Amino acid sequence: MLKHLKNIDSAFKHIRLFSFVLILANLLLSAYVIYSCLSTLERERQRIYVLANSKLLEAEGVNRKDNMEVELRDHIRMFHHDFFTLDPDGEVIQENITRALYLADGSARGQYDNLKESGYYAGVISGNMTQRMTTDSIFLNLDSRPYYFRYYGKLKITRPTTEVTRSLITEGYIRQISRSDHNPHGFLIERWKIFENKDLTVKQRGN
Repeated sequence: MLKHLKNIDSAFKHIRLFSFVLILANLLLSAYVIYSCLSTLERERQRIYVLANSKLLEAEGVNRKDNMEVELRDHIRMFHHDFFTLDPDGEVIQENITRALYLADGSARGQYDNLKESGYYAGVISGNMTQRMTTDSIFLNLDSRPYYFRYYGKLKITRPTTEVTRSLITEGYIRQISRSDHNPHGFLIERWKIFENKDLTVKQRGN
């Protein structure tokens, strides 16, 4: 009888140990499942989808600080491209200028108004001119806000009889604002002014 009781006690201990191991295994499995789910959700949250040429492309999410300088340079480049790219078509000029003015403050609007009042855009249309902007380099000072920049580029102005290349240097400051469809990088150019705009070469075009 005593031996039988000892066997029951031993069996009970084994069952208790097995139950403890099973509960521990379930807890570890549950913790792993929760961790895996949270990790998957975090990876999904970091994904960014970009619509390009009617195709949905996946891009990796990054901290904005990690990409700050690249975004600043592209914002400055986009602004100058849109502001100075001209064709002899009033609608095209207005579309480009409108895009550019979303990226800058009233200082850019003032430059545009001065050019418009002087008849520059009317001359582009009547003279069948085209104007293209090429970026050479962009200097940025990220030590203090708003960030100072200086832009170096070349303007290529094509007329029916001549082709002019001009050196363009501008400067200004840039600060962070909210992103939008019209301002995808979320920056605003301030106190923008043209520092230099002079002819480098003038070439005659052949008939």
